[in-house]
Amino acid sequence: MAILDQLRFNNAFAQLPEAFYTRQNATPLTNPKLVCVSQPAAGLTGLDTNTASLDRLCDITSGNDTCPSFAPLAMVYSGHQFGAYNPQLGDGRGLLLGEVQTPQQGKWDFYLKGSGTTPYSRFGDGRAVLRSCIREFLCSEAMHHLGIPTTRALCVTTSDTPVYRETEERGSTLLRLARTHIRFGHFEYFYYTRQHDLLKVLADYTIGQYFPQLVNDTDKYLLFFQEVIRKTALMVAHWQAAGFAHGVMNTDNMSILGETFDYGPFGFQDDFDWNYICNHSDHYGRYAFSQQPDISYWNCGRLAQALLPLIGDAESLQTVIDQYPQLYSGHYTELMTRKLGLALVEDEDPELIKSLLQLLQDEHCDYTLFFRALCAFAPDTPLPDYLQTLQQPPLLRWLNTYAERLKRNLMDNRTRSQAMKQVNPKFILRNYLAQQTIEQAEQGNYKPIEELLSVLESPYDEHPEYEYFAAAPPDWGKKLEISCSS
Repeated sequence: MAILDQLRFNNAFAQLPEAFYTRQNATPLTNPKLVCVSQPAAGLTGLDTNTASLDRLCDITSGNDTCPSFAPLAMVYSGHQFGAYNPQLGDGRGLLLGEVQTPQQGKWDFYLKGSGTTPYSRFGDGRAVLRSCIREFLCSEAMHHLGIPTTRALCVTTSDTPVYRETEERGSTLLRLARTHIRFGHFEYFYYTRQHDLLKVLADYTIGQYFPQLVNDTDKYLLFFQEVIRKTALMVAHWQAAGFAHGVMNTDNMSILGETFDYGPFGFQDDFDWNYICNHSDHYGRYAFSQQPDISYWNCGRLAQALLPLIGDAESLQTVIDQYPQLYSGHYTELMTRKLGLALVEDEDPELIKSLLQLLQDEHCDYTLFFRALCAFAPDTPLPDYLQTLQQPPLLRWLNTYAERLKRNLMDNRTRSQAMKQVNPKFILRNYLAQQTIEQAEQGNYKPIEELLSVLESPYDEHPEYEYFAAAPPDWGKKLEISCSS
């Protein structure tokens, strides 16, 4: 383990032409304080978390010092936002500090969110606030431990620097770890600005860094796009199976590695609702839960358009894009049958899943509580406690159909129950839990973050001492409105 200055940095992105970024340092925060640290995330880079190391980390994440090995820069990109192309984007409140090379874990970007204004800030203050940093910190770590592809969060730092949103808040930063910060929007920027020579530089760099097996292939750009399609379909299938809504699926928030990226007004399902909208700014429901598979498909089409100058064959690109629905459907069906404890997928299983989700919506069932209770279900035995509260005739008929399906399963009930508990979490990051934790942190009490993080890091375990984190949310907790700055 090492302090930040002793980590091995290999800042490959900073070696690209300067058309890709603007070099600059973070703007310092006043009287900074470290709020929370993820030990597992720190371990990915070999970073020590003793007191001296954390003091140094606080100095750097607050912008009051820098590491000699850093090459801080703000990346330029564009993207489609709510369906409309916006050419005026880029890192408006974050900096890629550097890229850490590790022997066992490969390369990780160190990215400081909330670092101050950049040339891409678009009249913003370039700052983040404590509530948004805590939400991303908790959710990115929660998603990882749920097995969902995601960026990671190393730490949150806050300060006495005033930041003005609806009220005065405290300027804060989040240190994000990611395999890459290259987005669909990077390719769109160089396509729409007609800098196709630099588009090629970007594609060659991306393939060399993240898809090295394709470097010498004559169809490397098309195969690269195919890999992005595959990874994106898998990521969104995981979202849908977990009941997760991202909220802002703009193309500048889509990672080319299929990692959940740029957490803002996200939300996990409470009472299941296909049309759940977690972003109160999404007035038309473009990014509603039910729309996420189609929107990711549409976003992949925007990336295909940007890659057309390199591939030159629209028909081949369309053939690859047309694979998306089947890829997504296959991944989603597999994930959902695992949640149901089914060893093999049968032809009628998609209909079994579809009918269940319709029932969950009709009966206003809590998505997480239902599937966790289903782990204890067995034919011809009393229903688990939560299912007993839902004894409506349609649901009982579905349970009877499910019981018949289990007779053809290749697992006994005990083995099935244990397997289901490894894919149906007891604990998720509900919005009201995040809100309560944020309110405590804003009063200077950071202990609840540590407690909540402890169950999110092992969400399938029982944690009897934290049973209240697994309870159904109160009515007010189901109606929280979350904005992009939350």
